Amino acid sequence: MRLSFVLLLFINSILYGQIDLSIKYSKSITSKELKELLYVYASDYFEGRDTGERGQKIAVDFLSNYYRKQNIDPAIDTNNYFQEMILKIRDKNVETENVVAIIPGSETPDEFIVISAHLDHVGVKNGEIYNGADDDGSGNVAMLEIAEAFQIAVNENNGPKRSIVFLHVTGEEKGLLGSRYYTENPIYPLEKTVANLNIDMIGRLDPKRTDKDPNYIYLIGSDKLSIELHEVSENVNRKYTNLILDYTFNADNDPNRFYYRSDHYNFAKNNIPVIFYFNGTHEDYHQPTDTADKINYDILEKRTKLIFHTAWELANMPNRIQLNTN
Repeated sequence: MRLSFVLLLFINSILYGQIDLSIKYSKSITSKELKELLYVYASDYFEGRDTGERGQKIAVDFLSNYYRKQNIDPAIDTNNYFQEMILKIRDKNVETENVVAIIPGSETPDEFIVISAHLDHVGVKNGEIYNGADDDGSGNVAMLEIAEAFQIAVNENNGPKRSIVFLHVTGEEKGLLGSRYYTENPIYPLEKTVANLNIDMIGRLDPKRTDKDPNYIYLIGSDKLSIELHEVSENVNRKYTNLILDYTFNADNDPNRFYYRSDHYNFAKNNIPVIFYFNGTHEDYHQPTDTADKINYDILEKRTKLIFHTAWELANMPNRIQLNTN
């Protein structure tokens, strides 16, 4: 009897130790730091981050410098974090780049969790700067905070078992071009890519929701290729964040077709399980009024933590998640 009790205590200590690690490192994700980062990234100085333009070059320098300061490595075969490309946009050749960083896995480094957000926005129109604080400044700063949390874990010898790839893609506003380029020219093998967690607009509230509780996030795509991914996502949320996971836009007949309208879709086309994290559109969507002062930083923090915990679970599970069999 005593031996069973001791064994139970030992098992519980292991389980709770793992839970505590995820909670411990998630505490580095704060609304204060998200706000500080976003007020820079969505500032006028970045000129709306139009693909290939000066403001977008400022943005990629900002992102790469962040990873450098955190001692997070550039992805292989990049030019100091830059996956360079020439895109054809409106009959013009545009030189641009994705920003790609990696935290190698400690046990299964050749399996990859890709976290993505698009670094571009629509630039300057008629003299007005379209800052894109929610679209998709919110996704980029969330990724930076998630990367920092994982790197703190690495520094304390608790790094992820699988590799985490941080992929900031260009040209999303031009037709998902940067993510298409990545999946057609993958830095890491697509067959070894376990999942893509794509973050596109998670800092605001949807005014069209009848439920005015801000404690929600729309999830799109989580069950389409892997029910196991969907179950992991649900379990992680119940355990850590208790957000309302809203699947309104996940329906196959959704007239908005959001499943096809952000960068995760280029991964899904390649049979890679995806989750698209989204707050819904609002009156400032693709307007010059999408500014950093309108972001709900408390809910941005909570949504960012959900994504971190999900990535942590996917990276540390004994076996990689499985695709649906039919």
